[in-house]
Amino acid sequence: MKFTPLQKLSVALSLTALVLTGCATQAQTPAAAPMAGKTEVLWLGQAAFRIKTPGGKIIVIDPWLTGGPKAPAAYKKDLAALGQVDVLLVTHAHVDHLGDAPAIAKLNNTILYGPADMLTPMNTLGILPPNLTHRFNKSGSVTPAGIKVTAVKAEHSSLLVWNNPATGKNESHPAGEAMGYIIEMENGFKIWHMGDTGMFPDMQFIAEYYKPDLVLAPIGGNFTMDPVGAAYVTKNWIKPRFVTPIHYNSNPIAKGTLAEFQAAMQGAPSGITVMPMTEGQTEALSRSKPGDGLRVFFRPKNDYRRRCAGTRACLI
Repeated sequence: MKFTPLQKLSVALSLTALVLTGCATQAQTPAAAPMAGKTEVLWLGQAAFRIKTPGGKIIVIDPWLTGGPKAPAAYKKDLAALGQVDVLLVTHAHVDHLGDAPAIAKLNNTILYGPADMLTPMNTLGILPPNLTHRFNKSGSVTPAGIKVTAVKAEHSSLLVWNNPATGKNESHPAGEAMGYIIEMENGFKIWHMGDTGMFPDMQFIAEYYKPDLVLAPIGGNFTMDPVGAAYVTKNWIKPRFVTPIHYNSNPIAKGTLAEFQAAMQGAPSGITVMPMTEGQTEALSRSKPGDGLRVFFRPKNDYRRRCAGTRACLI
């Protein structure tokens, strides 16, 4: 059968329309909705946390447990109490952050993620083999167990103190630069673990760019921000939905207190909620669907509102 030039043009236009319609339909297919569920945050003292994601993954950060003076007894006695650790993070090499991370990595056959120049000496000194470490640096992202972790700046130092088994003496080794982490759950909920840090203006940029829902902010002073400084950056630069003070109550040199932080948070914007925790306490937060905002679930024994009644910054 032969087609006239006009018929050929008509067929070509019809086929093009079909292809374009199919492409438009494909483009309009909605993306899979983020996973609903709760993010459970357990404070293990100082800067140590165990986080259970909505998908059931276990994240452990800065696990100073067997040597931590305020670590809950169950974890201080037995690292296996953490369960199977899927994501292991350390912000820098100081002992109250690196802590039991090498032992946890070996126990769970889990890769330790941390600052590149902290993990290199740990490899060369034989603390951990290369197959149990992953080096990355500020602005770099990794996705262990499907959890996106982005390294961000922290204004702090880092030094690895290692006991040489050949001499029995402690040695000090440079360990790169300290970092903080933006940790994104399967449902989009984001936690900014600041690690140890002083104040720096880029905190505002980090908050604006990554938009963390919960910020874990050190307040102890001496080594990090003090309560007044931490409150200033929280109120003026970061403005998160939730902030939990950390890195206090474990070292007598770091004298900052929760009460001082709460007092300094007076006059904070109404959208900021201070969520203080005690060592061993778990809080669960969730974002049920995009745009639905955050919901906080409180166990009666953990209801922090009882502990800060009358403090405006503590109230939802």
